[in-house]
Amino acid sequence: MRRKLFLAFVIATLAAALGMVSLAGAAGRADTKVTIHGANGDFQGRVLSDRQRCLGGRKVVVYKQKHDAQDPANDNKIGSDTTERHGDHGDWSIGNSGFRNGKFYAKVTRTDGCKGDFSRTITL
Repeated sequence: MRRKLFLAFVIATLAAALGMVSLAGAAGRADTKVTIHGANGDFQGRVLSDRQRCLGGRKVVVYKQKHDAQDPANDNKIGSDTTERHGDHGDWSIGNSGFRNGKFYAKVTRTDGCKGDFSRTITL
């Protein structure tokens, strides 16, 4: 009987600890901001965050917007890059995309401890 009670206690303690870890991860994500600019289709920008680990190694995807609102599920992906941390920001660049007309925006993906973000839409 004592063994069953002890096992139940251990299982309940582990379940509670795992639940707290998952809640801490979700609540503890740092705010992130992604910017975009790029005349003549040479898109580049920065990733900004108060948490340094959120600046480097982040995937940024550039989209050509089809309609009035950003919709990455349906907009055309035209390129991507991974950020490199330089001091207080991360830099990204997809180089010359060949796209010179239209509406474009960038998306930085969410990671453990870091929120994702969408840039403003720019028009060329």
